[in-house]
Amino acid sequence: MPRRPRPRTALLCSVADQGVAAGTNIAVLIVAARRSDVHAFATFSLVYTVFTVLLGLTVAYVGQALVLEQGGAESVARACRSAVAFTAVAATALGAPAALALWVTGGGTATALAALALVLPLALTQETTRYAFSTLHRPHHALIADVSRLAAVLPALATQPPGAGAPRLLLAWGLSALPALAVALWLLRRHTRGAGQDPACYLRRDHLGRRFAVEFGVGNAGSQLAIIGLGLIANPLAVGALRGATTLYGPMNVLFNAATGFGPPLLNRAGDTRRAARAAGAAGGVLAGVAAAWTTVLLLLPDGYGRALLGDTWASAARLLPATGSQYAAMALGTCGLLTLRVLRPRTTLPIQLVFSLASVGCLLGGYALGGVLGAAWGLCVGSAAKGAASWLRVTRLLGAPHGGLRLPSLRPWRRLPKHSAAGEGRAP
Repeated sequence: MPRRPRPRTALLCSVADQGVAAGTNIAVLIVAARRSDVHAFATFSLVYTVFTVLLGLTVAYVGQALVLEQGGAESVARACRSAVAFTAVAATALGAPAALALWVTGGGTATALAALALVLPLALTQETTRYAFSTLHRPHHALIADVSRLAAVLPALATQPPGAGAPRLLLAWGLSALPALAVALWLLRRHTRGAGQDPACYLRRDHLGRRFAVEFGVGNAGSQLAIIGLGLIANPLAVGALRGATTLYGPMNVLFNAATGFGPPLLNRAGDTRRAARAAGAAGGVLAGVAAAWTTVLLLLPDGYGRALLGDTWASAARLLPATGSQYAAMALGTCGLLTLRVLRPRTTLPIQLVFSLASVGCLLGGYALGGVLGAAWGLCVGSAAKGAASWLRVTRLLGAPHGGLRLPSLRPWRRLPKHSAAGEGRAP
């Protein structure tokens, strides 16, 4: 079996892989916006948001539990094969009948959703292989597969004719995952040959992926589902404008993911809670400043360059930049606040996520009712600001308690639990 990469090399490959994956999502939306008109991009954005929710659920239910897998090499290899097999089977079982029903229904949005359903197994299974490689401590293989994905998807979309419809763009996007999936499966087979698999283990009641899925649903999926509902019930163009504006903030999402992924170990080195909170607050302030600076750059961008990025969608997305920029500044502070709570007292994050995610949905819908798409963007900003304020208020209360000056707890609580099996059991981070 080939040797594992050195720790420093593995870290660099993990960071690079996150950057490539995030860059691919940004590039997909930019190229799709340039190859389609504003109505087709609105439909594409709506359906792509549906995929984002399904992807988040898959990562929560399968991927996050998989990366906590412990045991011998054969047990870990079996868990990886089981995760990939389960994703492929579940996505096919969901996608095939959905594609048929939506195709029979007809209509622009239904046909685009049918196209997504057809390619869903390819996209979701390729994503699961990334977590399998992470579990196997071979992030360089995930990087190879994701670079293959990026190299295939951009030409696939760029070669579509101008004015291409959303179903055609979605099929091109989905089928372009085939080369990356083939590479990933070949590499995975090299390291898991003979390990066997048990996809049914993900249907057991004690699989903690259910808890991950609940946390995703209350923490991240709420506002995305509200945007989907806004497009289906009210105006699909609203989804296109909102997605176009958030696409321009793709670099900020990369920074947020990096803070979430690498922040806890760095905060743990602070030694005590107050110092960790100050470090997290400083990081949040820096990220908020970066968001404000990036917003300024976008506002000063000439229309010609903006249209080169987003095509016809630029005009509607540009109107939302002040609101979206303010939202990302609030998200920077909120992300670091929740990160601090996860280090100080992890159980306190779920109630905040639940309450204020629902509040964000209400702000989004209320803002749209009062001010259309622009009102919806400002509603999202208000919701993010409220969540950030609540998280830092909770941090302040924890620091004011008698235990506020104690040293930080361990950031690896699952190591205190009994070793779980290859059935995909684990615990939430």
